[in-house]
Amino acid sequence: MINYLAPVLREIMKKAALCSLEEIRVRLNRPLMVKDARGFSFLSREGQPSLPQHGYIVTQDDLQRTLQLVTDNSWYAWEQEIQGGYLTLPGGHRVGIAGQAVYGDGAFKTIKHVSSLNFRQARAVLGAADAIIGEVAPRGGAQIRSTLIVSPPGCGKTTLLRDLARQVANCGFQVVVIDERSEIASCYLGVPQLDVGAQTDILDGYAKEIGVYHALRGLGPQVVVTDEIGHFGDALILSELARSGVKVIATCHGESWEKLKGKSWATDNLAVFELVVILSRRRGPGTIETVLRLDGGT
Repeated sequence: MINYLAPVLREIMKKAALCSLEEIRVRLNRPLMVKDARGFSFLSREGQPSLPQHGYIVTQDDLQRTLQLVTDNSWYAWEQEIQGGYLTLPGGHRVGIAGQAVYGDGAFKTIKHVSSLNFRQARAVLGAADAIIGEVAPRGGAQIRSTLIVSPPGCGKTTLLRDLARQVANCGFQVVVIDERSEIASCYLGVPQLDVGAQTDILDGYAKEIGVYHALRGLGPQVVVTDEIGHFGDALILSELARSGVKVIATCHGESWEKLKGKSWATDNLAVFELVVILSRRRGPGTIETVLRLDGGT
């Protein structure tokens, strides 16, 4: 990932002693910031953690050179991805983009005057779902329970979802991943950069409604995996899958099952799920707090 940084930034990162790098934040005229397993910190020109006023200040040249590298000197070739607010690099790493929005004919077109980039390290954790796969795929994988993974941001929902997709597919089920934000399989030029299973088809960048339509009519899934449900429109999608006999594994923002049930969109959306997994960061990202069987078991 650091090979896509401007030379000065790259050298700083090579000097830094980091513990499991997660993010690099490149903000114009502000100090270079990183996030690792210990949290956020600013870096000096020598790659040392520092106070903001002593951090290396990102220049316009740093930002422009970095943009040239991540777009391969062709902004327009990546314009469709840029409309989604990010680019995907080889390896599945993502670069979030902030700047000034450009609209045309009432619709968002692109971004100009880029002011910051957020590099996010893609990292699959094989075995992340080991603790719950027996509940999601009971009886030795003879069946699948529709499962909802619930947690606040940054608690490992997508990591767990990705490994569930992999393990369910490797149990012999035909899986379709509707990867609306290109985070689950992290496709680069159509090729998944992270392992989501041997029997998995990926609809990369599809809106959920269109993805479900294409999956049911062309791909014959037994299980559909998708990220970040939580809108009224999801009721139609989930009910369509339930009517078709397709199981669903999905994620949702929330702190607890009780609070989630109280949200207005949830009333008609949650009946499809048979299992709920609640995550936290209490012992680090991916801490499983509760596995709730909706028939009353835990």
